[in-house]
Amino acid sequence: MSVYRAMFAEPHAGVSDLGRILDWPTERVRSALDELARLSLIRRSWEQSEKLVLVRPEFGLQTLLWQQEAELLERQRELATARTAITQLISEFEESPGTRAVMDIEQLHGIDAIRLRIEELVHDCRHSLWTFADGGAQTQDNLEASLPLDRLLLERGVELRDVYLDSVMNDPKTVQYISRLTELGARIRTVPTLPTRMVLFDRAIALIPTDPDDTSASALVLRGSGAVTALMALYEYVWEEARPLGSSVTPRDPHGLSTQEQAVVNLLAEGNTDETIARKLGVSVRTARRITADLSRRLGARSRFQAGVLATALGWIDTRSLGGVTEGRKVR
Repeated sequence: MSVYRAMFAEPHAGVSDLGRILDWPTERVRSALDELARLSLIRRSWEQSEKLVLVRPEFGLQTLLWQQEAELLERQRELATARTAITQLISEFEESPGTRAVMDIEQLHGIDAIRLRIEELVHDCRHSLWTFADGGAQTQDNLEASLPLDRLLLERGVELRDVYLDSVMNDPKTVQYISRLTELGARIRTVPTLPTRMVLFDRAIALIPTDPDDTSASALVLRGSGAVTALMALYEYVWEEARPLGSSVTPRDPHGLSTQEQAVVNLLAEGNTDETIARKLGVSVRTARRITADLSRRLGARSRFQAGVLATALGWIDTRSLGGVTEGRKVR
């Protein structure tokens, strides 16, 4: 918007004049003008074709907003259809004896069965254990159940990696726990959101919940090489994007968004409620609403839906993760 403001201050300025005013190279100015034209904020003069004319934002963006609203609604419909299809596929997958036999799938029901199986798999683990720990701050029961197992693994020389949500850094007990793990040799990173709660044992066995919204209800243990390989690839992608524990600098994208704000923008564009956003970030609903309100204010949006549309129009949406973020080894 620097070029737009400069044109507002100097209506008759050309490309070279704008470059001089902003101390920008010509190519950068031209690129910015192309983007302003795409956003319908400037157009060529009908009287002098070589001259550019400013369009008032509320008029210039209106057509673009209508188009983006339609595209966003279609995207939300596609996501809803995809989620329904995935849920149905999981249900059919679980009920198919033939598939279970080929993939070697074990289903666990209830928190006791899940924790017992995790303990057994930990005792058999020899090389690596990678986890996604979603849900934000961990419960005291969860921390007490996990620490002896983690210590056992690290004493055996097992590579232990944990990815937590950024929000856990606001919980002293969880911070104390993961700091202790780091001292013992574990590698810990954090991200704004996680795709699923998950544990990978020795790159050969995966444990994931059947319902991301109720991870203590039931879980699947997978041993098929295809499924586990895909989950490992997902883990590596998230790990590379995650921040090392203790990083003092909060990274921001070219729009000035923190990683957490970027996650909220994507979730807003998907049509998620404040309650869903809070759960995926591992924060309170009040905190989620505060972040959403601040982003809406910065965008100049009057509604959540308009915030998603404006964020899309201004290029704030990270299309790599849109529709791919939902929910992590600690089981509450």
